[in-house]
Amino acid sequence: MDRGSSGHRPAPAAPPAARRALLRRIGRAWREVAKFGAVGGAGLLVNLLVFNLVRHTTDLQVVRASVIATIVSIVFNYIGFRYFTYRDRDKSGRTKELTLFLLFSAIGLVIENGVLYLATYGFGWDSPIQSNVFKFLGIGIATLFRFWSYRSWVFRALPAHDTAAGAGPLPGGAAGRDAAAQARSDAYR
Repeated sequence: MDRGSSGHRPAPAAPPAARRALLRRIGRAWREVAKFGAVGGAGLLVNLLVFNLVRHTTDLQVVRASVIATIVSIVFNYIGFRYFTYRDRDKSGRTKELTLFLLFSAIGLVIENGVLYLATYGFGWDSPIQSNVFKFLGIGIATLFRFWSYRSWVFRALPAHDTAAGAGPLPGGAAGRDAAAQARSDAYR
């Protein structure tokens, strides 16, 4: 008898090939998040360092210093994302990619500095500590938007059939194409 004490049969386990494919997808997603986080973390440091440097060495207002810092970090992040996080993504339309990156970065700039603007001019919270806290909060909110937009619109993944087609004829049919695509993906890590 295969039935447990409740009279129900246990759910069948996922086939090994499906399980391996799922684990590969999860692994790739975690690596992408980790790489995005590494570049973003470095960009965060650049942003905060430039912000505090400009704020304390010039007479610029808080939000203007923040905008300058955000622009510097946008340039830093583009280089990191293109050549580290998303280096395996489609590189054929660099002009379109850069245009979309700048568009979504500008929206992120507005989100990030809108939080700081509201805190500074809406509530009068403009001490150095308060400015850094709200700058950090704005960066966090804008980062969620940027992650979604960059991965969805800017650094688009190559379709699976394009990556396999670019490799030429492979022995083993579809299984050979899948293995070759996985090998190319592994080579980028």
